[in-house]
Amino acid sequence: MDYLESLRVFRSVVEAKSFTRAADMLGLTTPIVSRAIAGLEQRLGSRLFHRTTRQVSLTEAAERFYDGCARILDELEALEAEASTQSREPGGVLRLVAHTTATVNRLVPLISSFKRKHPKISLDVTLTERPVDLVADGYDLGIVLPFMLSTDTTITRLLERIPLAIVATPDYLGQHGSPANPAELVGHVFVAMSPSLRKPELTFRVADENLTIPLKYEVASNNVVFNREMVLEGFGIGLVPTAVVHEELTSGRLVSILEDFTIVDGAIEIRLAYQSRTLLPAKVRVFVEHAAAFFEAVSSEGA
Repeated sequence: MDYLESLRVFRSVVEAKSFTRAADMLGLTTPIVSRAIAGLEQRLGSRLFHRTTRQVSLTEAAERFYDGCARILDELEALEAEASTQSREPGGVLRLVAHTTATVNRLVPLISSFKRKHPKISLDVTLTERPVDLVADGYDLGIVLPFMLSTDTTITRLLERIPLAIVATPDYLGQHGSPANPAELVGHVFVAMSPSLRKPELTFRVADENLTIPLKYEVASNNVVFNREMVLEGFGIGLVPTAVVHEELTSGRLVSILEDFTIVDGAIEIRLAYQSRTLLPAKVRVFVEHAAAFFEAVSSEGA
């Protein structure tokens, strides 16, 4: 492996914090990555990583070397981009992670329109609802909810705010009564989001003051579709994105309550996240541009 490639390997190991993950990101085997780092250490005459069976950490020399290495690789990428023709179409594999249920109504038309526009870019899409580290997990981009970002080293861009609705079945409201004001929610049971994702409480803006109502619940999950189904089964009131219950509200299977009261933080933010580097690969840049235009069009249609 030449010196330049060994620098790229070094950068990947630092950012992934793992020889194995770096190998996966680069499409190499772990032994090849280990040999590249060993060769680089021999060339520099300095140890770059402290290795244990559980983790990899940088030496002081590596910390200093990394900044210059990343800068050189970024500058080289810029030079290569300038040298290429303007008509050159972006290509390669774009690895994208997206929140499973929050993006379910948007992801297929977004990816379909992007793929038609950029046929030389292949997409590897992962759907999940757990926190992610874009660099360590090997993703180029994320379409995520804010809680999913496990580090603060990414750039995020707001794509859409999905309002939340308080819903229940007509049968549940017939048995337990329909709340006329937020304070009456205290006497009801909820199907809630997992407390690790959202506090079991609702805050309303009432008479220019915030009124916080603790939520009593017997079922909680990290999946809004599961919660919707449990609400439909009559297990309580749900706080869910309007996009997930549109058909149920239209058909009357669910009823929206307390619509005249303003919920503080009453919307879910969908954000585009990508690595915080000055220079973006062409495949990432064109997706960022396409996603921004796509969601702007969606917003205009809904206005």
